[in-house]
Amino acid sequence: MQILITFPDPATEERALAKLIPRFSGKSWASGQTAVPSAALSLLAEQSIPFTVVGPAPYGLITSLRSLPAAALQ
Repeated sequence: MQILITFPDPATEERALAKLIPRFSGKSWASGQTAVPSAALSLLAEQSIPFTVVGPAPYGLITSLRSLPAAALQ
């Protein structure tokens, strides 16, 4: 399950993403929300990275990312 979270500031978000990217898949939006697997929350807590849980990521939000058509290569 993907969980939507936010960070208190851009510097914290950058630090968190540096820890998350090598271990978990997810998606970050310009709005400041980030979707991560629920297992990623414990990593953030262990690293003392502050975050706020918004709630479960809506299914439509996550599936819309998977259904984007691939760009044609020339």
